Amino acid sequence: MDVTNPSNSCYDTIVLGAGIQGSFTAYHLAKNKRRTLLIEQFILPHSRGSSHGQTRITRMGYQEDYYTRMMKDCFTLWAQLESEAKVKIYSHTGLLLFGKNDDKQLGKIQRTMKHSGNPPEILTHDDFTRKFPNVSLQPGEVAFMDRVAGVLYANQALLTVQKLFQDMGGVIRDREKVIDIQPGNLVTVKTASGAYKAKSLVITAGPWTNSVLNQIALQLPLKTLRINVCYWKEKVAGTYGLSHNFPCFIGSDVCNTGHDIYGLPSNEYPGLMKICYHSGEESDPEKRDIIGRGTPQDIKILGEFVKKYFPGLESEPAVVESCMYTCTPDNNFILDCHPVHENIIIGAGFSGHGFKLSPVVGKILCELSMGKTPSHDISPFKMNRFSIKLKSAL
Repeated sequence: MDVTNPSNSCYDTIVLGAGIQGSFTAYHLAKNKRRTLLIEQFILPHSRGSSHGQTRITRMGYQEDYYTRMMKDCFTLWAQLESEAKVKIYSHTGLLLFGKNDDKQLGKIQRTMKHSGNPPEILTHDDFTRKFPNVSLQPGEVAFMDRVAGVLYANQALLTVQKLFQDMGGVIRDREKVIDIQPGNLVTVKTASGAYKAKSLVITAGPWTNSVLNQIALQLPLKTLRINVCYWKEKVAGTYGLSHNFPCFIGSDVCNTGHDIYGLPSNEYPGLMKICYHSGEESDPEKRDIIGRGTPQDIKILGEFVKKYFPGLESEPAVVESCMYTCTPDNNFILDCHPVHENIIIGAGFSGHGFKLSPVVGKILCELSMGKTPSHDISPFKMNRFSIKLKSAL
């Protein structure tokens, strides 16, 4: 294979999009001795999509048992990645979950945790006050811990996966926006820099998924949201710090909006705690940095939440960054083959909770591209659960 001029080569697989899902797909392909090209439209590293930033929550506790089963595999694969690269990617902190005592989501999470062999640690109000004196659990609320959860170092993880992929002979081409895809037994992908051919194509384009799929006559019911990633200053440095063993948390619909609020211990910025609203405003990914006048509604909601639950934080954010969610109508992923071209595989709609699951997502997309039976049940992720728009059969 001509690595110096990849356009002269025919690959086993081309992966479009070098976020965490595409990078893990490429990594698994290289592990399976597949000649793989990973194409990214922006200069790497970048902060335009959904995989940048210092930290993400990882956890076992999910409402859905299929995610819990996938997470068991993910914890093993994250540890394997740390061992291979000899870098730290994960810190064990535990995850605090709380909300109204009749919250259905929390009840489902507790049940799946029990069935998975990771039973929740139920906290009485006295337990809660003793463990977390700087958090104000409200009357009529319950709380419990996912003890195996923790913090993933996102940027470090992404760079590590890409480096290991290249160490195994994989090729990365950044600054190459795809301008055309021609399906066939050999798929041809054209960029401004050249044309590349492969036996299979995996599309993991994040917020740009539908703009890429438009070239192969397919549109998926995806919505792109701009999320405000907010950091709140501790009144006393270290109160909610990773170094002080403060956990990650999820408040389940605690502000009666239908959306969760989540947070991670202060670590990325000294003395600042990351707390975010698990929703945002619909936004074109090309216009994500255009901000309207005034304070967005989600930041107002977060400020009220901070006043109510975290008295040790200032109630105005000290830093506001942004990230993109690409959401499906049911917030479950799409992991499937194109309905006409079976050698084109799509991973999309990770809905703001996909990073922790990326080792297994990449494994599944790798298996689909190789024509193998996936190692996990993907029936919840098939695109035929939606009304799919096909413009024509190319």
